[in-house]
Amino acid sequence: QVQLVESGGGLVQPGGSLRLSCVASGFTFSTYTMTWYRQAPGKERELVAVIISSGSGTAYAGSVKGRFTISRDNAKNTVYLQMNSLKPEDTAVYYCKARSESVVGSEYWGKGTLVTVSS
Repeated sequence: QVQLVESGGGLVQPGGSLRLSCVASGFTFSTYTMTWYRQAPGKERELVAVIISSGSGTAYAGSVKGRFTISRDNAKNTVYLQMNSLKPEDTAVYYCKARSESVVGSEYWGKGTLVTVSS
C-alpha cells in the first residue's frame, strides 16, 4: 500500500534548524513531484516547497525562500526539507505530498510531523 511517512519534527528555539524527512513506499517515487506543505493552528494549509521528480528543479514560498531547502534521494525514496533560521511563524504541522508527473489525479499525502518554534 502507498505510504508517506514524515519525521524530524520537534521543538526548537528561534534561529535553530531542523531537517524533515518523508519516506515513500508503494509507488514509483522517482516519477513523482514532491511537495512540502504546512498548516499552522487556525490557518489554511500553505505550500512550502516543491521538487520535481529528477530533483533538478525546485520552488519555494516567499516566506521560506533563503531559509529552507528541499531535496530528494530517489534511491532512498525520500524527500527532505532542511529548515534553517527558524521563526515562531514557522510553527505548523508539515506534510509531504506526492503527485505523479505522468498519471493525472494520482496524488498521495502523508500524515504530517509537528514543528514547534518557541518564542
